[in-house]
Amino acid sequence: MRHKPFFRWVLTLGVLLFGWSAYLYASYPDTRQIDLTVISEKHDGRCTVRWQDPYHDGGRRRESAYQCDPDRDAVLKAPNYDPDTGYGWDTGFMFTEGPHRGDLEPSLEEAEPYALSDALVLIGLALIAVGLIGGNIRASIRLVGVRPKTVARARKLYEAADQVARDHAQARDAVRVAWSALRREQIDAKLSAVPVARLIKGAAVSRTVRDTEAAGVRTARDVLDAGVLGLGHVGVDRRSAERVHTAARRLSDGVEANLSVRVDPATPGPHTVALLVALQVLLEAGIEARQTARAGEELATELERALAEAEPASGYRTMLRGGREQREIARSAVTELRSLLAVAEREGLPARFAQTSVDLLRVPDDGNLGLSARVDFESRTGQYYGLLAQVVASEGAPARP
Repeated sequence: MRHKPFFRWVLTLGVLLFGWSAYLYASYPDTRQIDLTVISEKHDGRCTVRWQDPYHDGGRRRESAYQCDPDRDAVLKAPNYDPDTGYGWDTGFMFTEGPHRGDLEPSLEEAEPYALSDALVLIGLALIAVGLIGGNIRASIRLVGVRPKTVARARKLYEAADQVARDHAQARDAVRVAWSALRREQIDAKLSAVPVARLIKGAAVSRTVRDTEAAGVRTARDVLDAGVLGLGHVGVDRRSAERVHTAARRLSDGVEANLSVRVDPATPGPHTVALLVALQVLLEAGIEARQTARAGEELATELERALAEAEPASGYRTMLRGGREQREIARSAVTELRSLLAVAEREGLPARFAQTSVDLLRVPDDGNLGLSARVDFESRTGQYYGLLAQVVASEGAPARP
């Protein structure tokens, strides 16, 4: 359920009413205060007054009904103010602009625009007060549980845990890539040692061999590279080309299934060096690296879920935007994050993650064709082969070093 900004709308309505009141005041014509001669007056303040109108007929005197102030001092009322004439005195406001220039402004009791404006400003101020006070109280309640520092610490721990898991996976992938390249190299070497003549049987042997060898296709590896179409282009008939290619494919499958790859540090090729260097990285990091990477992967999974649920608690703005259910979930997630952080700190996981990542990225110097890895392989060959079998077998690939 999303947040409904009730107090925000109350505040907005109050501001609109206040603005309407200000508009009414601003749009009312200008006036100036003048003296009024009260010709007659009743107890309730209804009276007849006379005043000087400077805007018409050269300043003629005008008379009109008016609502005098019944509560003004008695000496200002008739006949006390002027016993000779029996007139009283009061003040009023005369319009100085607009179509009613020179007319008296209605008294406050009769001035509807002013009365409406006053009512609007009172209602507007009341609504503004309700919106501000209620909104702040509601916001304070909604902001309970905002823990940006906790969420930030959990994100940092997640990044470290995820990074160590990815670094370990990358180190193992380096072993698999080098192993596959070395294995492919040795398979190709065996296929390149098998001449085409050993693949063909029958009366057309001599002719087919001559055709293929003349085109540069001399070994089983060359046959596989050329394919049936390639053999046809060099003059081998379709049937013979299919037979030769099938025989080469069958031979390749047999070699691949039964090959025992030999790692020879004495005469290392680039793939052998890459494999030994990749294996040395994992061996130097030790079994602790594998355990730390597994712990990082498990922790990253838990933190990723909890962080997604705790997202509203990462800042005041996000918490205010969330609905009630989201806020409750976020508060529970923050509690879970605190627990995970406490366990991680107690077990020293942040430091272990950082150190393991450094160990896995520390590639030995191979400036001398992987001399360090080759020497290390000679001293603990069994461990290298054991680790190789473990890494390659985890991907379901054959591992017979």
